Amino acid sequence: RLPSMRTPTEMIVGLVLCPCGLLLTLTGTLAPSWRQVSLVPNRPMDVVWEQGIWDICRERQSTHDRLCGQADELGYFEQVPVRVAQGLMPSSLVVTLVGLVVAALGVRCWQPEPRHLVAGVAGLVLLLSGLMSLVPSSWYTQELWALPAPPGSTLTVGYSLVLSYLGSCLEILGGLALTLSFHHCCKER
Repeated sequence: RLPSMRTPTEMIVGLVLCPCGLLLTLTGTLAPSWRQVSLVPNRPMDVVWEQGIWDICRERQSTHDRLCGQADELGYFEQVPVRVAQGLMPSSLVVTLVGLVVAALGVRCWQPEPRHLVAGVAGLVLLLSGLMSLVPSSWYTQELWALPAPPGSTLTVGYSLVLSYLGSCLEILGGLALTLSFHHCCKER
C-alpha cells in the first residue's frame, strides 16, 4: 500500500496555532503593559503608567512622550504574582520552542510518513507550555487590583496581558490538536 502524502489535519492545525501562540506570548512577556495606571492624584491627567513584568513606563498621552525604566516606588516587582510571571513566562517560551522542535521531527517534513507518537509527545509539551503561560496571566489578572498602586488611581488591563492570554490559549489548542496524533498510533497497533 502506498503511503498517503497528506499531512494529517491535526498536525497542520497544531503547527499553525502554536507558532502564533509563541509570538503572542513572546510579545506579552516582553512588552511593558500588563496593567495601566491612570488618573493618578497629584499628577497631570494625561499621564499613564504602564506596568509589565520587567519594566514600568510613563507615557504622557497628549504628547506621546514615553519614558521607561521608571523607579518601582511601591514595591510592584516584589509582589508574588509578578515574580511568578517573571519565572514562568520565559520558561513557557523555552518549553514552546522545545515542543515546536519535537513537533517538526514528528510531522512529515523529510519523511514519507509522519511519526504520530513523536507528534503526540510534542502536543503534550506544547499543552504544558500553554498552561505554564496561562497560570501567571490568570493569577496576575486575579490580583490586578490588589497589586500596589497610588491610592485613588484608575487601574485597567494592559494589552500585554491580553496577548499573553491569547498566546496561551493558542498554544493549548495547538497542543491538543497535536495530541490527537496519538489516535493514529493506537489505530496502527
